[in-house]
Amino acid sequence: MSENQTNSPVQAEPEQDINILKKDRLDKLASLREGGFDPYQITKFDVNAKAADLKAQYEAQEAKIIAEANGDEEKVNAELEALQVNTVRIAGRIMSWRDMGKANFIDLRDASDRIQVYIRSNDVGADLFKEFKKKWDIGDIIGVEGFVFRTRKGEISVHAKKISLLSKSLLPLPEKWHGLKDQDMRYRQRYVDLIVNPEVKDTFIKRSQIIKEVRNYLDNLGYIEVDTPVLHTLEIGASARPFVTHHNTLDIEMYLRIETELYLKRLIVGGFEKVYEVGRIFRNEGMDTSHNPEFTSVEMYQAYTDYIGMMDLIENMYRTIAEKVCGTSKITYQGVEIDLGKKWERLTMIEAVKKYAGVDYNDWADDAAARACAKEKGVEVEEGDSATKGHVLIAFFDAFVEDKLIQPTIIYDYPVENSPLAKRKPSDPAFTERFEYFIYCREMGNAFSELNDPIDQKERFVKQVEAKRAQGANAEVDEDFVTALEYGLPPTGGLGFGLDRLVMLLTDSASIRDVLLFPTMKPIPANSGRPAKEEAAEEEAE
Repeated sequence: MSENQTNSPVQAEPEQDINILKKDRLDKLASLREGGFDPYQITKFDVNAKAADLKAQYEAQEAKIIAEANGDEEKVNAELEALQVNTVRIAGRIMSWRDMGKANFIDLRDASDRIQVYIRSNDVGADLFKEFKKKWDIGDIIGVEGFVFRTRKGEISVHAKKISLLSKSLLPLPEKWHGLKDQDMRYRQRYVDLIVNPEVKDTFIKRSQIIKEVRNYLDNLGYIEVDTPVLHTLEIGASARPFVTHHNTLDIEMYLRIETELYLKRLIVGGFEKVYEVGRIFRNEGMDTSHNPEFTSVEMYQAYTDYIGMMDLIENMYRTIAEKVCGTSKITYQGVEIDLGKKWERLTMIEAVKKYAGVDYNDWADDAAARACAKEKGVEVEEGDSATKGHVLIAFFDAFVEDKLIQPTIIYDYPVENSPLAKRKPSDPAFTERFEYFIYCREMGNAFSELNDPIDQKERFVKQVEAKRAQGANAEVDEDFVTALEYGLPPTGGLGFGLDRLVMLLTDSASIRDVLLFPTMKPIPANSGRPAKEEAAEEEAE
């Protein structure tokens, strides 16, 4: 039996069998070329219809004809037959094949949907039909010209009058559940994943819609989209470790950006009052279900507002995007209903730690008392004996609070110790006007009332650089940014969030790799299987 005489794509074969099937397809290609036809030389096929549209249009026309016929079956048949004069031209990939002798049925999939195609020898010609059966395969990309009808079994189909081989598939497609069950290979060979698992495409279509709605929302508020440099001359920004490269012409080390913040705030200094960037960020750090070394961030800055203004903005933005993309502000993520529409809970970090850990920051008389409390509660503080009350508060939050924040929650007023770019609270300089928001126990974004005091900023930069250099980094103070602040940055609210995590939320995707078309993967050595060491490491990360 031919591999094509199946009701579904062929199942996965051992590597040796795949090589045999590939050789068979190469032989078919060679035979086609010897006969004077090379499918790879085809440059164009004039498509005038999509599968999904054809089925919807035919159903609508059929329903109208039946309704207007008033039970006259002969009239219905005549008018349906009259529709056959309308020639359609579709193109796509053969996904299944049913050989019925002189008539064959194939399932054709284009970008919109799948549709059945009926192919007869009498219609396309005996020679072409013979070639079709002997030399075409599941996976081939073809063009079809014909008319739409409904089969006796009730399936809307295209009756082919002409068929064209547009591209030859040299490798067999894996069967959906057997051939591409290895999640690792689905990420590595996303092109195959998209072919055999069409629902995956839906995720990335929705991702595109989400990006569009983010832009629409901010554009409608008067924000200006900008582009800032990806290559930086200094290792600056947050505590993340950058990727390093070398610029040959300038003969200098350069760093892929770990944020867009400092350049965007330079633009606020320059007179822009609302700016944002949807940009790629690169961080040379660990990988897990919510972290990829390169990801997409959205950062926005608005003059003459503060972090409260940014709270209102992000809350309304998420609600609006969910309604636009998902049709509702109540979504389900990993089996849990998340209500983006109701007012988000807002807690200071002190209030959150008191609520979930039963510990009150205000009871600590000094840093030593805070460290003693942490020791008593078994909370590890990274800074050890040098830890301040602020460090201890952060450690308690990490240990007791974050995994409780399932519904959208804003945590605000962060200690100055971990907020080098946020403005201090006038009422309590130990804290900053900063917030993060959490959904499903995951930090989704970060926002400040931006620090605009150049003297304070310089001092914090110096401390940050010292800490990074102690860890082996080649960090430097961004003196140009300090100079920009010296010209004057107006009171400004800023906010940034990971777009990929928003896509995960709105597509109910468990891993960030599920929403990245081509996630970062360790290459498989040539002529070898996947290293067991790598496989174990990635499983642990998951």
